[in-house]
Amino acid sequence: MISDTAGTTASSTRKPLPLGEFILLMAFLTSLVALSIDAMLPALDVIGADLNSQSNQQTYLIISLFFAGMAFGQLFFGPFADARGRRLTILVGLIIFLIGTLVCYLSPNMEIMLLGRLIQAFGVSGPRIATMALIRDLHVGDKMARVMSFITVIFILMPMVAPLMGQIVMKVAGWRHIFTVFAMVCVVSGIWFFARQGETLPRDKRVKFNWYAFWRSIVWLIKNPVVMGAALGMGMIFGAFLAYLSGSQTIFQSIYDTGELFPLLFALLAFSIGAASLFNGIMVVRLGMIKLISYALVLTILFSVVLVAESVYFNGKPPLVLFVSTMFIGFFFIGILFGNLNSLAMQPVGHIAGVGAAFIGFFTSMLSVPIAVFISHHLSDSILPIAYGFLCFSVLTYFAVHIAIAAVRKQV
Repeated sequence: MISDTAGTTASSTRKPLPLGEFILLMAFLTSLVALSIDAMLPALDVIGADLNSQSNQQTYLIISLFFAGMAFGQLFFGPFADARGRRLTILVGLIIFLIGTLVCYLSPNMEIMLLGRLIQAFGVSGPRIATMALIRDLHVGDKMARVMSFITVIFILMPMVAPLMGQIVMKVAGWRHIFTVFAMVCVVSGIWFFARQGETLPRDKRVKFNWYAFWRSIVWLIKNPVVMGAALGMGMIFGAFLAYLSGSQTIFQSIYDTGELFPLLFALLAFSIGAASLFNGIMVVRLGMIKLISYALVLTILFSVVLVAESVYFNGKPPLVLFVSTMFIGFFFIGILFGNLNSLAMQPVGHIAGVGAAFIGFFTSMLSVPIAVFISHHLSDSILPIAYGFLCFSVLTYFAVHIAIAAVRKQV
């Protein structure tokens, strides 16, 4: 049972939220990211046709460019959150997200759609960064990993239901009204947050922005082996995962011709990551995140080897049941990594939580997006690019993360 509370700082007169409500609220706010990505997946082909997309690769940018926009948004909102507080950061971010949503809704061509997606992504970075910093204000180490895991369990429900929701909205009202749903979730989550959650960064602890302090913090982060090792690993493994994510419609509807089963198969694989997060939330307190990361890294590499072997044996198209079963198992191990690598990277940055979260988010996004674009570019009638992507970048992730783990053990 989750029975304790999520505290607030002396700057807020609000009573601390019960931890259960705190987790629900943080998950609902951060779910804007998953909703904005996954609800679009069933509509990509229709949007591409309606807006005269030049190629499938340009249509994939509706997903990939969202992460690029988030990268720059996080770099802005990190210092902003440390200088102006968590609540104002969330407010500004939600307003920008609504503007981007309107641009997407009204877009007459693919170029304007991609511009709107960049604005959306920039805005949603505000709530994402502020919630990460807010959680770090209240929790640290294994406790933060536990809270993040429970948030991820709820957060992962969005990828499970968002494609089905997007498909239903597209059929009933047209793809543009997917953006109407985005706006409604944005408004509801904002009202809930400002009604219930107080500020967690007192005025006397805020850091006024100046370029010298900002770049000094960036240099410190770059030189920190824990931050960089974990961020490198997170960016590479997420790049392989993002390639699957942006190409999932091609995989399930073009290569496997699953038709309307696509949202259900996507939800099944998303459930694996959610189950991993729940498992991680329970086990991280018992085993510690370092041990869990170490186990998950080895098992992720093993999953990748199996995926490559079966893809080669079946000429790039394993039987659907075999492919989904392998991915389900592999995503469980990857889910454990997602649940812990961000907490590992954030562990040393409590004194600059906003800038730290911004840099980590920017760095991992700018690393993962080119990886995903490169892998997706080779995706057409075979899943081999996805399999080789997971194998290559899971191995590289293993070496990068062990730099961070070695540095943590030296500090003990």
